[in-house]
Amino acid sequence: MSHGSSPAAWTAVLVCLGGITLAGVALIPDPHWVLFTVGCVITLASGLIGRVMAAAGLGVQRIDS
Repeated sequence: MSHGSSPAAWTAVLVCLGGITLAGVALIPDPHWVLFTVGCVITLASGLIGRVMAAAGLGVQRIDS
């Protein structure tokens, strides 16, 4: 069992971390709401990116039990 170690999973996690980092930095020291919103959108888009990459064959193959 690989626990999701695939290019799709790694890419989704790294994009998500990038979005969270951007959103967090945008709040220091004075909130910059446009950058915060962009970071949130990137974070939410990471799930879609992971799904698309998995559908393209870059995810872990599931074994139906």
